[in-house]
Amino acid sequence: MTLIATDVDDSIEKLSSKLSAELARPTHAIDPYFYRSHLVHERELEHLIFRSWIYALHASEIPNKGDYQLLEIGEDSIIIARDDQGELHGMHNICRHRGAAVCEAPCGNRSTFVCPYHGWVYNLDGSMRAAREMHVSSEFDAQDHGLKKIRLVNYMGLVFINCDPNAVDFIGPLSNLDKPLGAYQLASAKVAHKKTYHIPANWKLVLENYLECYHCATSHRAYAKMHTLKDLEEKVEPVVNAMLARSDAVTGVDGMSTSYRKIYLEAEGFGACSYTSRYGLFDGYLTGSRDGQPVAPLMGDIQGYDGGAGDYQMGPLTFMLNYPDHCVLYRFLPRTLTTTDVEIVWYVNGDAQAGVDYDVEDLIWLWDHTTQEDEYIILRNSKGVNSRFFEPGPYHPEFEATLQDFVHWYLHTLRQSLPNQAAS
Repeated sequence: MTLIATDVDDSIEKLSSKLSAELARPTHAIDPYFYRSHLVHERELEHLIFRSWIYALHASEIPNKGDYQLLEIGEDSIIIARDDQGELHGMHNICRHRGAAVCEAPCGNRSTFVCPYHGWVYNLDGSMRAAREMHVSSEFDAQDHGLKKIRLVNYMGLVFINCDPNAVDFIGPLSNLDKPLGAYQLASAKVAHKKTYHIPANWKLVLENYLECYHCATSHRAYAKMHTLKDLEEKVEPVVNAMLARSDAVTGVDGMSTSYRKIYLEAEGFGACSYTSRYGLFDGYLTGSRDGQPVAPLMGDIQGYDGGAGDYQMGPLTFMLNYPDHCVLYRFLPRTLTTTDVEIVWYVNGDAQAGVDYDVEDLIWLWDHTTQEDEYIILRNSKGVNSRFFEPGPYHPEFEATLQDFVHWYLHTLRQSLPNQAAS
């Protein structure tokens, strides 16, 4: 864990002043205060993270009744479980008696969740089964003391949760991705590998790095030689347009070249970002691998390599980069003020067999390699922004446009959370 000095003079008034200053320079990187403040971190969790739709797991990871996984966000733990009827449920991992965690192992199979402290027992859907000796209390009603439920949706096998009971609908915004994303048949896809990278830096630095490709040409040589996203649009327009013109025909998917963009402040509802576009690979490269050549069978309904890759965003913190032969999902979760968990999930065709149809090391090489490079530059970025002498510079108008969209949403949301802004 990276240690930073605590601001003993931090306050809502100081936060308000810092937010006002940011509004005066909207095209510049944000003040280091927003990466260092414990007050800001707590407000981020309450007003941004726990009100947003977040990828939890793939439904195939808990296929049987009683299967569960834990999801850790900040200091909170969430249970995703499959009940006796096969339905999925999201619940806070907090006993309704005095708060002990009712589940410790990160995954497994249970018939019930039992609090190890005083023995309260919960069903797989979170409802209370038994509260030891509480019958002596005339005021106690077991129906009122089930585990706190969390909103959950299953979209093409991708399971998303939202801790806000009043969260906006997410299936509607996601439906705009149906044609291009549906071609990969993710509901029947296989999780070939997943890995969590524990980055000792503030979550915004980690996410901001992902949202821009200004650094790609200098920091990611393997990625940059294949992907046109590392160049200005005007430079790669012929390559990208040629790919888009053939995409639907070559892949055999009507709508593979679809574009849709409603993210952050333009999202259909808070924390319900929905985005897709298809961008080109340079000539000679077919997929994202060490040499740009296929590493797995074609996904789902896809019939050929069009020289493109599908870019997706689902919520503020979840992204996918989908090649014809495999898909790569990224999820960013804050854990503390100075630590972030980045989970990457690699998907292949559901019928593919490891060691026969694909080699795991070959499959994951590019994005595992790229993420380790990202960690290197993020840590140096973190060291710089935590310096008292850091002065934020201007964003690049094209390469950092999506990053600016995130920052504007972030600042707007924090400003709306202030007591004197709640009614505005």
